[in-house]
Amino acid sequence: MKGFGDMVRQAQQLQTKMAALQEELGRRIVEASSGGGMVTVKVNGRQELVSLVIEPEVVADNDPEMLQDLVLAAVNEGLNRSREMVQNEMRKITGGLNLNIPGLT
Repeated sequence: MKGFGDMVRQAQQLQTKMAALQEELGRRIVEASSGGGMVTVKVNGRQELVSLVIEPEVVADNDPEMLQDLVLAAVNEGLNRSREMVQNEMRKITGGLNLNIPGLT
């Protein structure tokens, strides 16, 4: 039964590390932009949009469709970068195991 106890202890350690990682990722920010920097977003490791900056020239063009496209492109790129960051950090903790854990992937 010693093997089972070791396994439980390792699982608890992994759970503790993952909780700490989740907290840390909430503070880590990635940035993405579209339209040559006309729209810039910042997304945290929880895939939350924390900042959206739209350059005045885009609004002055009075082209709402273009603005919508630029916002969507920037947000989607920011979310992709955030997910990549989370996956990279998860690989470090899990030793490359692909765990599907809600809220972290």
